[in-house]
Amino acid sequence: MKKQKMVYQLYRYAGAVIEAKREVPFELKLSAQLMLDEICFSWNKQQLESAINHAIDTGDKEKFGQLCEEYRNYIWE
Repeated sequence: MKKQKMVYQLYRYAGAVIEAKREVPFELKLSAQLMLDEICFSWNKQQLESAINHAIDTGDKEKFGQLCEEYRNYIWE
C-alpha cells in the first residue's frame, strides 16, 4: 500500500486586517495580582477560622493545635 502524502498550499488572506493588541500595562497587571492575592488570603483565612471553630465545638485538641499552627502564618505581622 502506498503512503499518502498531503500537500498544503498557503494563500494570502484578503479579508479583514488583524491588528495586534497592545500589552496590558504593568500597573494593571500588578494591581490585578495584588487584588487576587488579597482575595485568596482572605478566603483561606476565613476557611481556617471556620475549621478552628469547628475543632473547638467538637473538642478535638489535636486538630485545634494543628490548625492554630497554620493560623499563625495569617496573623503574623
